[in-house]
Amino acid sequence: MSLRDNLSLSEVHMSPLSDQHFAAYVGIDWADTKHDICLQAAGDTRREFSCVPHQVARIDQWAKSLHQRFGGPIAIALELAHGPIVSVLQKYDFFTLFSINPSTLARYREAFKPSGTKDDPTDAELALDLLLRHPERFSPLRPQSASMHFLMTLIEQRRELVGDKTRFTNRLCNTLKQYYPQALVWFEHIDTVLFCDFISRWPTLSAVRHAHRKTLETRSSIRITADGHC
Repeated sequence: MSLRDNLSLSEVHMSPLSDQHFAAYVGIDWADTKHDICLQAAGDTRREFSCVPHQVARIDQWAKSLHQRFGGPIAIALELAHGPIVSVLQKYDFFTLFSINPSTLARYREAFKPSGTKDDPTDAELALDLLLRHPERFSPLRPQSASMHFLMTLIEQRRELVGDKTRFTNRLCNTLKQYYPQALVWFEHIDTVLFCDFISRWPTLSAVRHAHRKTLETRSSIRITADGHC
């Protein structure tokens, strides 16, 4: 059961939101790696669906394509009042963001009793529909101050760096397990400069066995026996 099949288009467009002269309406179902999109142009009955990766460059490309197509302003409904995607979208002055409470969206979703089929409405479509049908329940998010925007940008960059660190560490750990598991035993943490220096200088067990014991103990704070044990 989809909203497009079960709600009349006159119901969707009864909202006073049309008095605000938005050129288009967008519902977003956000996630850490990608965002599902439901788009409806003002005065149109059709809804378009797409997906945008959570990458600043790709979001920027998507935002600029909407601006080129519709101009502005464009109303966006999403299940967040703050966070990475909000920070990214708030820098565009042609977007007006509306936050949908997660519990409100959950109750709205439950009201339609989704069957689990591909025709069920997506959360992006539900968020869009809520904004169109009940605009009086939602207020635009206030634009961020310059200092807050800068802070949120730093937080987003840190989040990306932490994610990169986790991915690289996991890849390194899986690789070492295949040919050099002793290194994982000798070090409690492999996400350190000490471990990186060690693995760069002695990338194999054979290299460690040929190293001077005093050098190993001084540079790595470990003790290696001839059989490869610490």
